[in-house]
Amino acid sequence: MKGWNGMFRINRMTDYAVVLLVDMARKRTVRSAQQIAAETGVPLPTVSKIMKTLTRDGLVTSVRGAGGGYALGREPGVITVADMIQAVEGPIALTSCVEEAEEECGIESLCPMHGHWTQVNTAVRGALATVSLADMAADQPMFGVPAQ
Repeated sequence: MKGWNGMFRINRMTDYAVVLLVDMARKRTVRSAQQIAAETGVPLPTVSKIMKTLTRDGLVTSVRGAGGGYALGREPGVITVADMIQAVEGPIALTSCVEEAEEECGIESLCPMHGHWTQVNTAVRGALATVSLADMAADQPMFGVPAQ
């Protein structure tokens, strides 16, 4: 396939959302979008946009007033990678052949694969649901040396 690099990829906004959520899981305090941007290196307009999206889906809560900002909306152990992806990108659908896809397939009635991609999509979604934000935020050993 021309242009295909062999990877299933999430979009940049989802990647940033995971970075922000991991940072929030590690630093369990209410912080402003400006603080989060400064500490993660993600541009402030991007942080603001992602926080609105994550707040809408309940992954983040917004705290108003002096000392306000953003905090995790749930415990890191119950937020899954699937939750994070769906909050930013919508339903996880590898092709338009699955029931959760936002666009419709033009040859659905003729396609011999109709219905078969749903099994693959369910497996991918299931795998993504087994990894939590707590897992993503855990310190990992560098070069075989455990984190302190």
